[in-house]
Amino acid sequence: MIEDSPFVAAAPVLVPMPAERPYTYAVPPGMRVVPGSIVRVPLGPRQVAGIVWDVVVESVDPKKLRPIEEVFDCPPIDKAMRRFVDWIAQYTLSAPGMVARMLLRAPEAFDPEPWIEGLQRTLAEPDRLTDARRRVLATAEGGLAWTRSGLAHAAGVSSTVIDGLRAQGVFETVMIPPRPVVAAPDPGHAVPELMPDQKAAAEKLRAAVAATAFNVTLLDGVTGSGKTEVYFEAVAAALDKGKQVLILLPEIALTHAFLERFQDRFGAKPAEWHSDLPPRMRERVWRQVAEGGVRVVAGARSALFLPFKELGLIVVDEEHDPAYKQEDRVFYNARDMAVVRGHIGAFPVVLASATPSVESRVNASQGRYTRAVLSSRFAEAALPDLKSIDMRRSPPARGGFLSPVLLEQMQRTLERQEQSLLFLNRRGYAPLTLCRVCGHRFGCPVCSAWLVEHRFRGQLVCHHCGHNERRPEACPECGTLDHLVACGPGVERIAEEVVAHFPEARTIVLSSDLLGGVRRLRLELEAVANGEADIVIGTQLVAKGHNFPGMTLVGVVDADLGLANGDPRAAERTFQLLSQVTGRAGRTGKKSLGLLQTYQPDHPVMRAIVSGDSEAFYAREIAERERAALPPFGRLAGIIVSAATRAEAETHARGLRRAAPTASDLFVLGPAEAPLSLIGGRHRFRLLVQGERRADMQGFIRAMLADGPKLRGSVRVQVDIDPQSFL
Repeated sequence: MIEDSPFVAAAPVLVPMPAERPYTYAVPPGMRVVPGSIVRVPLGPRQVAGIVWDVVVESVDPKKLRPIEEVFDCPPIDKAMRRFVDWIAQYTLSAPGMVARMLLRAPEAFDPEPWIEGLQRTLAEPDRLTDARRRVLATAEGGLAWTRSGLAHAAGVSSTVIDGLRAQGVFETVMIPPRPVVAAPDPGHAVPELMPDQKAAAEKLRAAVAATAFNVTLLDGVTGSGKTEVYFEAVAAALDKGKQVLILLPEIALTHAFLERFQDRFGAKPAEWHSDLPPRMRERVWRQVAEGGVRVVAGARSALFLPFKELGLIVVDEEHDPAYKQEDRVFYNARDMAVVRGHIGAFPVVLASATPSVESRVNASQGRYTRAVLSSRFAEAALPDLKSIDMRRSPPARGGFLSPVLLEQMQRTLERQEQSLLFLNRRGYAPLTLCRVCGHRFGCPVCSAWLVEHRFRGQLVCHHCGHNERRPEACPECGTLDHLVACGPGVERIAEEVVAHFPEARTIVLSSDLLGGVRRLRLELEAVANGEADIVIGTQLVAKGHNFPGMTLVGVVDADLGLANGDPRAAERTFQLLSQVTGRAGRTGKKSLGLLQTYQPDHPVMRAIVSGDSEAFYAREIAERERAALPPFGRLAGIIVSAATRAEAETHARGLRRAAPTASDLFVLGPAEAPLSLIGGRHRFRLLVQGERRADMQGFIRAMLADGPKLRGSVRVQVDIDPQSFL
């Protein structure tokens, strides 16, 4: 039967597919399900896992329904999480089943973990004692159960010694519960000595946790101010209250260093959750989170959909980071959804950043969030001196990309045996390759994008669809040999220039597409932190939370790069990225310098960074957003129409535009061909809906989709509420 329902023969089940509502299934006699139960049900010819939902089932003839096949022996999904799924589905205009799908991504975890065969000491004594046997008995003292291999390893003997003792009855076989994926963290393990402003901020966070109610605190501190140590105090307070904690991180590459800092503070690592985790470990983490065994999870945005038993705090580190936005299937921003999750669960949320998003700053100024400020670096370490290099006055040598001013400072840094970082947010060797004879440009065959040369791999790669091909010796258009030329720099090309200038220096390139993947990237980051590199050339991943003690010079190769598009957040993102990357310098107190190569030294973003006047930048940016009624003072939604042919996509997009309802507080721009008009062989058109902050954006778009043309052929429509990308 299903509890909390007047109907005993049927249950609504939300299945992981694009279904707008739960499907109704018969509950076989003797089966017990409750709202939140995870069940196995037939769906067409397949068997899938689903969740018993809360909607009321109308009277139906159970004989006409397909039955639930199995109720998994798993803690039910609680009411708060079910409300969260419904809220996201309504807000993002996604099918609830597709949101539920993110909850059900570890199917092997729905059954309990098997117990392990172990050994436990009995009262029997062996017929004779050898040194090896004495070590085993000494290790097994205390009555704890051991696995056979674990006991042998701990005692430093072979497994045959263990087998001999078991044969004599010295050990008996017992069943051991599954091992926890991580040890329990200890809030009092290594309580740090905080600076006065850190103490004040930590007290605010502890008070927020103690309130046992929803609240949001924006932890706003300059780079190197010790924000992590401060929010660790909120984590400790939540653990003391018996609550679980979720810490969201924007990049997998950050996880390893973070885990070590967490272990130093709490004596044990948190559980990890991200796409690089092995499937078996994902399943164990999912299960132990649901049962309450795992107390702290550090993970990527998808960790929001873990079925926590007693969640009492969410921390969003680097809350401004665009990596929190998912733009696939269900479009959502994990930072904003974390706030919603806290509101539904009635617990606090902490947003931490050295360069908060404009939305969070406005929420703090309007009183919706509490703001805790750390205005100086830990141990009074000085922020780097920041200067711009006017590339019109100090241009690089012919064929180069580094100004003589920057090269001179790199030489001085090397002489002091300190580290330099060159930042360029462009992967590969060059963003465009063309033929010098006929002008042929190498483009992706299925995207409207140029192929990026990766010289280390000898390939031309599309960064949008993944297409790759070998770099040819001859032009495929005219057949001319040795006349292909790389246009513009990527990090690999900057590395080539650096090696030419400083051949004796230890140079390393850090990029997300390094051969060897995340494991190699983590090793490279450790090498930099340990001082095993003199010059580092990296993309945006080097800007995110890393601590490089020997880094005293940061050079931004192309500070104007992020400003060269029509993105309304371009100035904000450029300010955040450049502030973060220059903040890698001087974190241990050494005198440091940040240099920005720019052709626009008088641009407000450049002036704000160089002057260190972030408040002036935020004031100006917020005022401009308010004048233009852009978020957070207005609302935006993107509608992306794609199809196998340009005509199909354009026709459907125009049909949607004509179907837009009349509204005084909302209007539609477009359709227009997307800046990236072709991705993966699909032609793309965009519409942008803009309106007042309190406008019913979702209702407007629902009506537009309902009254517009029906989906036919290859046409697909994606809705992106609060878009971060306009490509």
